[in-house]
Amino acid sequence: MKNQKDMKLGIKIWVALLVVQFSVGQQTPGDKQDEAIYIEGATAHLGTGEVIENSLIMFQEGKLTFVGSAMTKIARRGRKIKGDGKHVYPGFIAPSTSLGLVEIDAVRASRDQDEIGEMIPHIRSLIAYNAESKVVESMRPNGILIGQITPQGGRISGTSSIVQFDAWNWEDAAVKTDDGIHLNWPSSYHRGKPNENYAEQIAEVKEFLKNALAYGKAASNELNPAFESLQGIFKGAQKLYLNASGEKEILDGVKVLKENGVKDIVLVGGYEAYKTIDFLKLNEVPVLLRHTHMLPHSDDEDYDLPYKLPGILVEAGLLVGLQNSETSNFQTRNLPFFAGQTVVHGLSKEQALQLITGNTAKILGIDESYGTLENGKSATLFISEGDALDMKGNRLIHAFIDGREISLETHQTELWKRYSEKYEGK
Repeated sequence: MKNQKDMKLGIKIWVALLVVQFSVGQQTPGDKQDEAIYIEGATAHLGTGEVIENSLIMFQEGKLTFVGSAMTKIARRGRKIKGDGKHVYPGFIAPSTSLGLVEIDAVRASRDQDEIGEMIPHIRSLIAYNAESKVVESMRPNGILIGQITPQGGRISGTSSIVQFDAWNWEDAAVKTDDGIHLNWPSSYHRGKPNENYAEQIAEVKEFLKNALAYGKAASNELNPAFESLQGIFKGAQKLYLNASGEKEILDGVKVLKENGVKDIVLVGGYEAYKTIDFLKLNEVPVLLRHTHMLPHSDDEDYDLPYKLPGILVEAGLLVGLQNSETSNFQTRNLPFFAGQTVVHGLSKEQALQLITGNTAKILGIDESYGTLENGKSATLFISEGDALDMKGNRLIHAFIDGREISLETHQTELWKRYSEKYEGK
């Protein structure tokens, strides 16, 4: 009898947990596009700097088939979405983020963005990516539909991959697999004092790269996973993402990497990149700047430097994107608003948009399919009731990834509806 009661109790608990899981689980990924769709009458922001008033956007089988004026005489096919008074944007892209690797910062068991070791380029973030993360799900209502899933910690953190945010699993989510290696350059200062180990730490990076390059040239029968994973950065098949902020660190980092055979470098952070503009242009290094919402690093800097820094670099001719990897994981959803803050500090609205669409796609190497609204590219886009770079205007009514219409419902929107009804007296 006792065993039967225990069994019944166990079944009840299992059923209860199952009900809870399904009641709060992620929305089912959208079905493959099975009919042509066109959006007519909306203001289209192409992500190239161009805007089309009263636009016509058509897509079929996941690809854009027409992007132009609604005045164009062309046959409309399939389902119509009225865009009058609305705005259409390419899906926003969040680079250098740990989305899907961290669920709750305060719960160690839910954090999988870091592994033991200092030089671990062979650690792949993609296989740890949780496509059913509630944090990932909460990005979509703000228009963030693609992200670069990036490991954290150590000197060489590992390998990132680029995913779309509506998938059953990491295999379905993958847009570009193992796109780059992430290196955290040593800091020349430590706790406000000169770092006595700076030269030694740089020497360790040099030695590791030198050995990896030699490994690739030698005919060794013994596999070294770490050295093997670095061969792409020497051949130009992968990018090396250099995390550095200070002027000295930027100069030293790029010089060392170039001297040791690294072909394609992307600067991440780059707070003092404005001091090294000519150097970065000479070496063709694009920048994924840190987000704008922060204080200046020193007393003698302009109070608004973090806000106007993107404009300074763009005006100088650098390829610039925006990321906010140093904030809490859930803050990635505010990326479009950080971009919007640059508008009153030197950039136009369309230039600000490019920081999280076209420019970022070029930097990540996915611009053939994503980042802009152009014929032949992926139908990854959304419709907003207003300005998507403004908190008041960013109200999505439709979103598509590769032509699949995706759900904009999340656990947060459900709670919003629930408690808004409380104050409406329902």
